[in-house]
Amino acid sequence: MRKFDTRQITLAAAVAALYALLTYFGSIFGLTYGPVQFRFAEALCVLPFLFPTAAPGLFVGCLIANLLSPYGLVDVVCGSAATLIAALITARVRHRWLAPLPAVLSNGVIIGAMLAWYEAGFGPGFWGMFAYNGLAVALGELGACYVLGMLLLYAIPKIKYFQPMLRRVRC
Repeated sequence: MRKFDTRQITLAAAVAALYALLTYFGSIFGLTYGPVQFRFAEALCVLPFLFPTAAPGLFVGCLIANLLSPYGLVDVVCGSAATLIAALITARVRHRWLAPLPAVLSNGVIIGAMLAWYEAGFGPGFWGMFAYNGLAVALGELGACYVLGMLLLYAIPKIKYFQPMLRRVRC
């Protein structure tokens, strides 16, 4: 098992806190939960591209944020799993433009299926609801990850404090 130093643990904790805070902030405007969502916090899902140790922070932050979800325990489990899967894949991506893609696909599929199951069960309406919810969630993810997330991917490497922690990748 890999050991984390204090700076990496602090980074993961800060990412977790920021993810939860941004998610709760978005819920004030009704943007956080449901099939049509735009979570500002999802922009942070690109961070494992630069800092692989941000992946556990994203998972914990999403878990904390989903504790207030109107979908209950199923969202805590499925939503957190979708974020963890996306973060672990993003940490292995080698090109900046592909970094947001795991979050878009993972959340579109997993959260789309979760919402369809919650709304229609596994009955005859499941596949139609899955297509609608999956597309709606993926579009929100596209906005958060490819617009806001890409801004992070370009800005963070220019900040001297973060430069020693950055993973060396082709950008």
